[in-house]
Amino acid sequence: MTILSAQRVSQLLESARQLKVLVIGDVMLDQFIWGRVGRISPEAPVPVVEFQRESFMPGGAANVARNLTAFNISTELLGVVGQDEAAKNVRRLLSEAKVGCEGLLSHGGRLTSIKTRIIAHQQQVVRVDRETGIDLDDRSTRRLLGLVEERLANCAGVIVGDYGKGVVTQPLLEQLKLWCRQRGIWLSLDPKPIHRLDLSNLSLVTPNRKEAFELAGVQDSGSAVDPLANPELMQVSDRLLNRLNPALLLITLGDHGMLLCHRGQKPFHIPTVAQEVFDVSGAGDTVIATFTMAIAAGASPIEAAIFSNHAAGVVVGKIGTATVSPSELLASFKRKA
Repeated sequence: MTILSAQRVSQLLESARQLKVLVIGDVMLDQFIWGRVGRISPEAPVPVVEFQRESFMPGGAANVARNLTAFNISTELLGVVGQDEAAKNVRRLLSEAKVGCEGLLSHGGRLTSIKTRIIAHQQQVVRVDRETGIDLDDRSTRRLLGLVEERLANCAGVIVGDYGKGVVTQPLLEQLKLWCRQRGIWLSLDPKPIHRLDLSNLSLVTPNRKEAFELAGVQDSGSAVDPLANPELMQVSDRLLNRLNPALLLITLGDHGMLLCHRGQKPFHIPTVAQEVFDVSGAGDTVIATFTMAIAAGASPIEAAIFSNHAAGVVVGKIGTATVSPSELLASFKRKA
C-alpha cells in the first residue's frame, strides 16, 4: 500500500502555495444557532432550544474556496448571490478568509442560499433552508462565464461545486470543459444527481456513496462489508467510469473511507483516519478541495486520495462547516507514522 510520509506532505504543501485555483458554483451562507435543550415543548412533542449564540460560515462552493485558502492557495470564487443581507455576510466572511470574491455576481431575482442549523449539545436538531433553486438565466450565465475566462490564465485547477441550486447549468459546464481541455487545466466536480447534468469527460468526479449509486442507477442494499468485496459498489464504480469517462472517480464512503477508481486499474480503497466524528457538514468540500490541490501540486492520484482522506478526517472532528490547517494535516500524518 502506498504510504504518504509527513515529509512528502510538507513538499506538497509547499508546492501548493504556488497554485492558483478557481472555484465555481452554488454559494451559500451557513448559519449555526447554538443552544441547549432542557425541556420538551408543551405545544408539541419537540425540544425547546434555549438560544445561546449564533455563528456564520461560508457554505457550498464558498466552503470549498475557504478550504483552499486555509492552505495559503490563491483562490477565486465565482458564483451568484442575491442582493440581500446574507450576500453581504458571505462577502465579509470570504474577505476574512482571503478568498477572492470579485467574481460573485449580484442577482436581484435570486436569494442568497442560507442553511440554518440549530445545534444543541453538539447535535443538530433541525435544519432550515432558504434558497432559489431554479436554473440561472442565460444572460447571467454568460456574464459568469466571462468572469471565468478572464481568470483562467495561470490557473492550475478549476473546482465546480454543484449543490443543485441552479448556478451550475449544462451550458456553463460544457464551456468549462472546453476551456479546461484547451488549456490543460484540471477540472473537478462534486455532483448533485438530482440535477441531471452530463458529467462526462471531467478530470475528477467526487460523489459520496448515495450519490454514486443514484448516478449509476443502481439500488443500494446498504451492505457494510469491505468496499472492495462489495459487488454492488464495484458495479457502480465500473458503470460510472464507463458512462462518464472521468480521469479519476473518487467515491467517499463515510466511516469506510474512500474508493479511488481509474479505468483499467483495480479500485484503491483508503480506510478512514478520523479519530472522532462530530459533524460531517462540509466534509465533501474538504475532500474535493484538498484532492485537487494535491494533484495540482504534483501528487499521484493515490497520494492525493490519502492526502484528502486525512484532511477529511480532521474536519469531521469539528462542529460546523470547517477547514483544516497545514499544521493539523501534518499532525494527522505524524500520528499515523
